[in-house]
Amino acid sequence: MRVPAHSVCTAIRDDIVAGVHERGGRLTEELLARRYGVSRVPVREALRTLEAEGFVVTRRHAGACVAEPTEQEAADLLELRTVLEPLATARAAQRRTDAHLKVLRGLVRLGQERVRRGRGEDLRSLGGWFHETLAQASGSPGLIALLTQLRHKLAWMYVVEPPAAPAVSWAEHAAIVDAVARGDAERARALTVGHAERATAVYRLRPASRAGRVREAQHSVNTVSLRN
Repeated sequence: MRVPAHSVCTAIRDDIVAGVHERGGRLTEELLARRYGVSRVPVREALRTLEAEGFVVTRRHAGACVAEPTEQEAADLLELRTVLEPLATARAAQRRTDAHLKVLRGLVRLGQERVRRGRGEDLRSLGGWFHETLAQASGSPGLIALLTQLRHKLAWMYVVEPPAAPAVSWAEHAAIVDAVARGDAERARALTVGHAERATAVYRLRPASRAGRVREAQHSVNTVSLRN
């Protein structure tokens, strides 16, 4: 059974984001193949994909290594977020389905309920699902792919602290959904610009880790779909 390169890519990427493969550390095909229980062929393909995405760099005499983004590169990603998310929301106002609206409204209700009850432990995941659903509602595969990659990179480079005023954040989510439901693309875009700019205050750069150290892998290669 040949494991698809995209499954290997996902596992390696998830472990890079989680810090299992630390910045600057070498990524040898042989060790990765052993670690994830696959052959070297999908590992080689996965490393090429991850290099194109910016998670991996190829260095002379060292081979593939985990990238070491600069503070400026990290800052650029936050700025890019304030451009791409509003664009996706404006598209969502024009292309969303009733199913998208149902999910978005449900997430807003859950988020606001958690805030009222003081249960903030899952607000971050609810917020992530909210923004992912907005991206899906844009109906633009290219934009969805860019935003997915952007979320991975932000999780890799930053620690996201809980917002100081979660009720305000979820009120902004509710207003965005209302604009999307009305089909008001410009209003949806403007609200998302403000929301994204205010959200940058909760992002803190992760400290650089010691290069070369590799902890036990946390993410396995998903082969469930291959068994059917």
